Order: sequence, then structure tokens, then C-alpha cells
Amino acid sequence: MLLPVALAATAVPANAAAGQAALAPAREFAPRQLLVKFEGQRLGRAVSLAPGTGVRDAAAALRKNPRVAYAEPNYIATASVEPSPYDPSDSGSIEAVASAGEVGKWVYKQWNFLAAEGTETAALPLSPGGIDAPGAWRHLIDAGRPGGAGVTVAVLDSGIAYRSYGRFVRSPDFGPGQFVPGYDFVSHDRLPLDQNGHGTHVAGTIAEKTDNAFGLTGLAYGAKLMPVRVLDRQGRGNALAISRGIRFAVANGADVINMSFNFPCGKRVPMVDEALRKAYLAGVVTVASGGNLGSEGCVSEPATGPRVIGVGGTTEGACLGAYSLAGGSIDLVAPGGGIPRSGCPSVSSRPIYQVTFRPGSTSEFAIPATYVGTSMAAAHVAGAAALVLASRAIRKQATPRALADAVSRRLCSSARDLGLPSPQQGCGLLDVGRATGPVPGR
Repeated sequence: MLLPVALAATAVPANAAAGQAALAPAREFAPRQLLVKFEGQRLGRAVSLAPGTGVRDAAAALRKNPRVAYAEPNYIATASVEPSPYDPSDSGSIEAVASAGEVGKWVYKQWNFLAAEGTETAALPLSPGGIDAPGAWRHLIDAGRPGGAGVTVAVLDSGIAYRSYGRFVRSPDFGPGQFVPGYDFVSHDRLPLDQNGHGTHVAGTIAEKTDNAFGLTGLAYGAKLMPVRVLDRQGRGNALAISRGIRFAVANGADVINMSFNFPCGKRVPMVDEALRKAYLAGVVTVASGGNLGSEGCVSEPATGPRVIGVGGTTEGACLGAYSLAGGSIDLVAPGGGIPRSGCPSVSSRPIYQVTFRPGSTSEFAIPATYVGTSMAAAHVAGAAALVLASRAIRKQATPRALADAVSRRLCSSARDLGLPSPQQGCGLLDVGRATGPVPGR
């Protein structure tokens, strides 16, 4: 077939499309658009196709040009949350703590933050699937950086309910001082406000505020959050927006980037990979969900991207979640909640509880029992990475990328072996208490 004029040249024209194309429902990629990079160019860019031009055919034709480094569709990623039935016995209501002195209310719902081993008390019960957040919190207090103070986590997602603005309302379990400026790569403005709920839930697990008269907490409650909106109100976003979101986070001082979404199985997203390499060279720890069975057919980008920590999901009973995909790019598993894989001795299947929008609303908040999946698991690892960076758990490194490697190694070496094959569990189940313990001799 004949290529459109815009693609026939040996260089991308200056007027090539640069914005995010509209996403058609249930499409694998954005229509009438390619992401193209020619040899010698620093960055790829989006190129518009003439009406009637097939995206796949145009990409295949361009790749025959030896000067083309890559030519790929602008693939669409989706949030990695597993559909879960709402629990009719759980109202999801947000109940304020009776008095400022009442502490520990989070333990009634946040099984995922409890320790799996040790001495059980009435105030701190044990949970087989927990990651020992209390142990990590003690280590960070000893290090003088409670809750990961001084670390910034960029949440690339559907936005965060981080401020009240017009019809938007800030989540009551976030403090206004918790955020650094972000960006909306969907609406192209500086107000990355959530219109879905997924991003607010993920951000809550990473760093929801504590000691604020509400019952839940975040793992790295002292860290700063950077909201970067790359997913739309349906929880879908394209490779162009996501690559720009990664670069924004790196350029604006993020220490950790969380990506709780996945591209279709087996698809190449070189523009995203380029951004991830830049993040690694800058010493930024990148974390991504492995994907959920049913939504994806295999562990996929960005979890398979360069130097990304790919995360599978586990349940309250320390079993692999029935949704959790296996593959060589699974580096760790962490709590994602939900139904365990067949053969697990535990049937415990509670979800991950966090404050976000009440189902069906974008202005009322609840603690819904509907969030399960590797999206939730990745958020735990991102929060844990923030705590490791703030702790005394790793020595000073010679280069930024050596720092990112040291964090990954620490999370891996301290993980709890579940006795599963490596493609299912990676190094094992996240143990943030062990991961943040001081290095002997320091």
C-alpha cells in the first residue's frame, strides 16, 4: 500500500501530531496515529495518519525503512484492577475515630499492613499475608525520617483526589501538604484530579495520611505524592501520555514511580521503554503491576520494561491471587487481596481497603470492598521502596542507577519465600519490616 505523505519522507515533519489522540472504546491502540522515531533523533514523536490508512499496515511499511528506529501503534494501557463484587456486609462508610487519642483503628481493615510473624497482641494481631508495616515504621522513626519523610513518589494513574476545585473534592484521608505539583497528560493542564477512583486508591496505599481522625493509613505516610494523570475516567491511557508522564516525574524530582496499569500482552512500547531507561539512569525506582488474568493474557509492559520492578498479587492468607499472572518479569509479590489460586489452604479473600470514591460517585468518599488486583500490589512495593530510600537499609551508592539497583536488591533479598516457582512469586512476598532494617555495622 502507499504510505501517506506524512510518512513517506525520511524525517518526521514538524507539524506531526504531538497531542494525545482520542481513545475509541475497546480499542487496542489510538486511531490514526503512530509513534515513530528515526535514527539520530533524541525522542520519538506521534505522527498523524491520513484518513483510511491502516495503523498496523503503516507501521509495518515504515519499519522497512532502515532509518526508522521504531514505528509502533500508540497502544492503550488499562488500570490493573480486578473486578470484585461489592461486599453487602461492608457498608464502606468512612467513620471518624471517636477521639484523637484512639489509635490503631487501621488494623481492623488493613490486614495487608500487619506482620505475619512475631508476637500477636490485641492492638496488633498477625496476618499471614501482611508485610509488617509496623516494623518498618519503627525503623523509619529510628532513622529520623518517619513514614518515609523526604521521599517523593510519583503516581502515574487516573489522577488523585488531592485538592478541592470546582466539582472536585479532596479525599478526607489526604492532607493538602502531602503533594508536590503534578500534571494531567490527558486533559493537558496542571490539575491532575481523579475522575475514576483508581488513582486515589493506589495513592492511598502508598502514602495516605495518618493521625488525622480517620481509620486508615498509607504505607509511606510521611512521603510526598506527585499526581501524574495518564489514565482517563475509564482507567485507560496511551503510550504517548504515559511516556511523557514518566519523563515529567523524572524531571521534577520523583524518587519512585508507581504504574498500576498494563499494556496488551506482548505489545512493544519503545517510547515508554525509552522513558523508563531515563528514569533508571536518574536513579528513580520504577514499579509496575504485573497484570491480571482476564484483563491481560501475560505479564506485560511496563512491568516487562527495563529495570522495572514487576509485581504480582497475593491474598490475605499469603496465597497467590487467582488473578495474578506468572512470568519472568515478576520480581516480587505483594498484597492485592481477593480470591486465592486453587489449592491454597487459606480461603481468606478480603480486598485492599483504602479511602477513595464511593462506587458511582466522584465527589463522595468511602472505603469500598471492590479493589483487588496487581494494581494494589504494585502500590505496596512503591510505598516500600520509598521507605527503603528513607531508611538506613542501604549504603550510599556511587551512581544514581546504583541506588535504584540497591533498592531493588534490598526488596528482593528481604522478601518472604512462599515456596512457589520464581515466575509466580519472583523473590517472594514483600516484607517491608525486613527491607527497612538497618545495615549491620552502620
